[in-house]
Amino acid sequence: MDLLDLELVVAVADCGSITHGAERVPLSLPSASARIRGMERALGVSLFDRDRRGVSPTPAGVLLVRHARRIRRAVHEMRDELAELADGQGGTVRLLANTAAADSLTGPLGAFLAANPRVRVDIEERPSHRIVAAVAERRAELGIVADSVDLGELKTLALRVDPLVVTTSPGDPLVGRSAVSYADVLDHPFVGLSHGSALQEHLEGHALPLGSRPTYLARLPTIDAVCQVVAAGVGIAILPRRSIERWIAEGALEATELDDRWARRNLVLCYNADHELSATARALRDHLASTADADADGVGGVSVGITTGVI
Repeated sequence: MDLLDLELVVAVADCGSITHGAERVPLSLPSASARIRGMERALGVSLFDRDRRGVSPTPAGVLLVRHARRIRRAVHEMRDELAELADGQGGTVRLLANTAAADSLTGPLGAFLAANPRVRVDIEERPSHRIVAAVAERRAELGIVADSVDLGELKTLALRVDPLVVTTSPGDPLVGRSAVSYADVLDHPFVGLSHGSALQEHLEGHALPLGSRPTYLARLPTIDAVCQVVAAGVGIAILPRRSIERWIAEGALEATELDDRWARRNLVLCYNADHELSATARALRDHLASTADADADGVGGVSVGITTGVI
């Protein structure tokens, strides 16, 4: 199969007709029909059910169309990025980050983009284990994850210490305790992030082995929104320490150490071999390395040279 075959399969599925799908590509009807028959012979499956009203994808056809759409998107992204480089507009980096990292990237990323105005950075929030899988499978160049996950053979660079802490209002009974366990606080009312948050998936996964689940009085879209509700005394939250430092400094919130091993963590940058990174991704990696904490201690950390200059 080539890209034209995939374009044809998607067009026929969208149009419900080989004739109209061939026109969209465009191909002649005999050529389109021959290509579809050739794919069916090569794959050993029928791709479309045919009747007087038109055609519809078989289960095999549905599967092929789904993969064909993904490949088309990747090809379009490749062409766009190559066009940007040809026009001297820089490149695009896809960066996946967990909740804590996404919330703390604003400063370092802003400085990088200000110094490199032709560059684009697409950030998506994901749970750490999904980020590792995406980077390992080359679906993203860079990822920022908690080092509590298995990083496999990926290269890593420690960025910052960022433990999870129990966050409360100043008058909460937990204030004054040196540390608590997750099991100790599961019977408290919680305030959390919205469904789909990487941090919420992480916390709920650790609650399951304890035979319980947090009871949420409110679920909100941002960490700042959660802090506002916790500060009002509505409930407690488990949040990254760095994300709430301003609230603690202002006296609006208190933080109690969470003594579960998984809560004591570093944020690390992960990536594949250095030679697989684009020039733009290497520049972003080096910039993030220059902002790393001196006391961060990542898993399997590597040292990188810091480069400067606009790309």
